[in-house]
Amino acid sequence: MTAATQRPGSPSGPGSRRISPAPRTSPLRVGLRATPGDAKQHNRTLVLQTLYLSGPLSRADIARATGLTKVTISGLVAELIGEGLAHELGQQESQRPGKPAILVDLAREAHAAVCIDLSDHLLLRGAVIRLDGEVLARRDAPLDGATGEAALELAIGLAVELQAASAAPLLGVGIGTPGVTDDDGVVRTAPNLGWENLHLRAAVEERTGLPVSVGNDANVSALAEYGSGRTSDDFILITIGHGVGSGLVIDGRPVKGHRFAAGEIGQVMVGTDLGLDAPYSREQVLEHWLSVPRLNAALDDAPADARESVLREAGSRLGVALAPVVGALNLSEIVLAGPAELLEGTLIDAVSDILHRRTMPDTHDALHLRLSTQGEDLVLRGALAIVLQDRLGVS
Repeated sequence: MTAATQRPGSPSGPGSRRISPAPRTSPLRVGLRATPGDAKQHNRTLVLQTLYLSGPLSRADIARATGLTKVTISGLVAELIGEGLAHELGQQESQRPGKPAILVDLAREAHAAVCIDLSDHLLLRGAVIRLDGEVLARRDAPLDGATGEAALELAIGLAVELQAASAAPLLGVGIGTPGVTDDDGVVRTAPNLGWENLHLRAAVEERTGLPVSVGNDANVSALAEYGSGRTSDDFILITIGHGVGSGLVIDGRPVKGHRFAAGEIGQVMVGTDLGLDAPYSREQVLEHWLSVPRLNAALDDAPADARESVLREAGSRLGVALAPVVGALNLSEIVLAGPAELLEGTLIDAVSDILHRRTMPDTHDALHLRLSTQGEDLVLRGALAIVLQDRLGVS
C-alpha cells in the first residue's frame, strides 16, 4: 500500500486538538537539566513530568523539584494552562502567614488517547483512555483469521471508530502490535499478522489525521507494568498470546536493541531435541510450545491425565529460554502476562523450578516470578504510555 510518511502538521477530526509535540527522544526523568540548544522544550517536559508523577503542586514546588527559576516556571505553566494540558485547582492549605499558593496539576480528565491492542489471536481490542487512566469507550474487532491488508484495514477501522466515539480532545493514537517495530512506526516483520515492512504509523495517521505512536506489544506492556509502580527497575515481562514476546526494562529504561528486536524470545530455539548440530527450525522455537493457540491445541489433544504434563513442558521450555537472560542481566523480577487459566499453577511453577536449578543461587536467589495484575488491558495501557511519551515527553 502507499501512504503518506510524514506526520500531519495539525490533527483533525472528532476530538482532536493542536498540542505542541514532544521530540522523539529517550524518556526524561525528573532532575535532568536542559541543554542550551533545546532549553524551552526540555524545561516544558520537566514540568510535565514533575506534574505527571507528583502533582498537584504549587509553582514554587515545581521550581524546587525541577531546579528551574520561578519566572521560567510561571511562563511554562501559563503556556500549559493555555493549551488545556494543565489547570489550577485552588489554594494550597498552609499554616504560614501570607497569601496561600495556587496548586497546579495536569488536566488529567481533559484529554484522552485512542489505544489499540493488536496482540490477541482472535480479536483486535481498542479503547479511548483518559490521562488519568479511566476508560471512556471500548470497541473490539474480530480478527477472523485476517492477515496482511485485511488485518491493516481492521486496525485502521477500529482506530477511526474510537476517534469518532471520543468526546474528549485526543492527544493521539497508541498502538501495541506484535512483531518488530522501529522508531518510524514501521512494522518490520509480524509473521502472525502477515506484515512485512508495513508503515503502520503512516497508514493510521493518514486515515485519522491524528499523531500515531507504534510499539511492540511486549515493549509497551512492560512500560505499562513499570508505570503501575509494582515492579523493580530491572525486570522482564513475558507476553503469552498469539505469539510469545518480552519487554525488557533495565535500570528503569526500556531496551529495544540495535535492530529493535530485543525481547524476541518467542523465536529462540529451546532445548536440544534435534541435537546440538540441528539448524534453526520454527518448529523448535519457544512459541511452538507456549503460544496460546499452540498450547490450547496441545491441551485439547492430550488425555485428561496428561494435561499437567503439557503445561509443565511449556513452563520448562520458558525456563530454559529465560535462565541465560536472568544470568546475563542479573534481573530481579520476571512478570508473565497472558491467560491466567493457562499460566497459574503448573506452568509458572515449572518456570520457577527450571530457573532456580539453572542459575547461580547466591546471585539470583531473590528473583521474583509473578503474573501481571493488570489483566487484558495491559497492552492498551501500554499504548497510552507511548502516546504520553511521544506527545508530552512524560514516562
